Amino acid sequence: MYLFICNLSIVDIFYTSVTIPKLLHMLLSGNHIVSFSQCYTQLYFFVTLINTEDILFFIMAYDRYVAICLPLHYHQILSRKNCILIIIGIWTISFLNSLLYVTSVLDMSSCHSNLIHQFFCDIKSLTKTTCTGTEIVLIITGVEILLFVFLPLMCTIISYFTIFFVILKIKSRENRRKAFSTCSSHITVISIYYGTSLIDYMIPSYSDVLDVAFAVVYTTITPVINPIIYSLQNSNIKTALLGVIKGRHFL
Repeated sequence: MYLFICNLSIVDIFYTSVTIPKLLHMLLSGNHIVSFSQCYTQLYFFVTLINTEDILFFIMAYDRYVAICLPLHYHQILSRKNCILIIIGIWTISFLNSLLYVTSVLDMSSCHSNLIHQFFCDIKSLTKTTCTGTEIVLIITGVEILLFVFLPLMCTIISYFTIFFVILKIKSRENRRKAFSTCSSHITVISIYYGTSLIDYMIPSYSDVLDVAFAVVYTTITPVINPIIYSLQNSNIKTALLGVIKGRHFL
């Protein structure tokens, strides 16, 4: 589980590294121009990170499923070797898929405007500026969403339904509480992530301001709060935080 959390932290660091530095440069310099090469490079890494995080969330849910539903087989199914192979496979698939996806996006041509109402280059904003090749890209995007968003999400939901069904069969109230606590942080994180990203991409755009607001949540705020949510599951960190809070209270 810690290996997967470590990779999630890497994804969160890269998430902000892909979007925020260029945004800060534009705000500080006043130069809001982004070249096509910069835009598509940003899109490539952004799509890679989305794919990686979506699959990683499912693998983390599967990890909880094996730990709670098949505890005696946990070290056999999710051995260190298997976990490393899973991580390598996730990153390889994400990089290759993103390369194929961005290659198809390059066939689109801009004709309406070169102005993007977003603080980074994403496919939703790019399609608003194009008039040729958009249909094919939208079809490919639909397939991408099905394979890398809905499929992992459905597998995650099924995993947690099975987990909850098994937990409810546990007779000891204390053991049920411990089992639920091991899943709470992951459920919180995926709820925030999928909630904001699906609203942003699946609901028709009524306002550019709303699009930017939802994009800010899942590209900047979510990566920031993820380590906080997971850290609160650690008893040592909770004890240290309580000590700091009590110390300030007495001061």
